[in-house]
Amino acid sequence: MDPVERIRTTFERSVKALTLRPAMGQGTAVTKVRVRDGMTCDIEDGRWSLVADLSEKSGGTGAGPDPGVLGRAALGSCLAMSYAKWAAARGVPISGVEVEIQADYDARGEYGIEDVSPGYLEVRYVVTVESAAPEEEILSLLDEADTYTPWLDVFARPQELRRDVRVVAPRS
Repeated sequence: MDPVERIRTTFERSVKALTLRPAMGQGTAVTKVRVRDGMTCDIEDGRWSLVADLSEKSGGTGAGPDPGVLGRAALGSCLAMSYAKWAAARGVPISGVEVEIQADYDARGEYGIEDVSPGYLEVRYVVTVESAAPEEEILSLLDEADTYTPWLDVFARPQELRRDVRVVAPRS
């Protein structure tokens, strides 16, 4: 089965299953992050293992991408996959999608300097679509996909956050 047909079939099957049984789509994702060697983080989520770190100039060892890279990658890949998914579901032919994430920051915020926010000042995404479809059809598809892209939603609206703390004795 070609990739577009696989995506369309999976999309249709998921819509049908989640419409009949909404609880199938509800759950809790769990990612564990452990710090070692200063600021290097070992990340585990299911079968996936990743490493994150800060650059040497920021006090890390550069053993992996920093959280900013991972966050921008999450947004960019989620957008790109969403465009491919919705194009397949709607039968809009696309032969390529590229998403570039641009994020403006002011590093003073993460060091508590002045009254500067530690988060991004502005995030932009530039989408390049390769397609023979008319531009208005592509723009409509992108608008629809943006509406249902999880990481775009995470970046666009405040999420409810709750911190639970467990203090334990050091291992001997």
